Amino acid sequence: MTVKIAITGKSGSGKTTITKALINILKKKFPESSFLLFDNDLSGELGHTYGFDIRDTIYGIRSGKHEYKTGIPQHMTKQEYVEWAIEDIIKPIEDNIDIIVSWLSGVKDCRCPITEQLNVSLQKLIERYDFVIFDCEFDLKYLTQLVDTDIDLALIIANPIIESINLAKRIAEYSAKYAVGGQLGVLMNKVSNEYLAEVYNLAKESDLEILGAIPFDKELAKGSLSRESSIVEEAVENLYPRLNLPQG
Repeated sequence: MTVKIAITGKSGSGKTTITKALINILKKKFPESSFLLFDNDLSGELGHTYGFDIRDTIYGIRSGKHEYKTGIPQHMTKQEYVEWAIEDIIKPIEDNIDIIVSWLSGVKDCRCPITEQLNVSLQKLIERYDFVIFDCEFDLKYLTQLVDTDIDLALIIANPIIESINLAKRIAEYSAKYAVGGQLGVLMNKVSNEYLAEVYNLAKESDLEILGAIPFDKELAKGSLSRESSIVEEAVENLYPRLNLPQG
């Protein structure tokens, strides 16, 4: 059964860094497992951190603008065509790790056939992997416009300022109905020790479930393209037992 994880929050909150930390931890715990990174953020930053400028997207298939690497096979149904097209844009980045980029999504109530065909194709794709991590655009609503799938763990990434905590509360409210049955909580990122108590008090006042705090890494502030941090990874590994994930 596929374990599905969604990382949500405002751009710049540290979603990509935490996504990479989590995938590194899962790789160590489950080295034989398969992983799909699903970049649902409009910035497309996740692929860049692995050194790839990925231009082939799900939106390209939806809009008919994708340029295929091979000729289109004949005598396929439209559903088979969409599934074949999805295979064409999956990018392997490491052993047992693939990435797919969505970019723009359709409107949830769109009645055009491609909406349902993509939904079915992406559900089949997700089920092929042991773990799928969605790097989301803001909240879960944008993701569900693309594919209807249950989420086992939804992490909202927030920073230790009042505006970010208020935004995290809004994201939690918007995402709650899409995370029914799974775990939905907040990771406070870029937290300095001197402000830790104040941050927790602010979050408590907002009725947010705080799963943990990630220390501020000064090296990341210098603009690391890889978005990897041993400090962040150690912090995520320490709080891993609190997450609704296989413990290994």
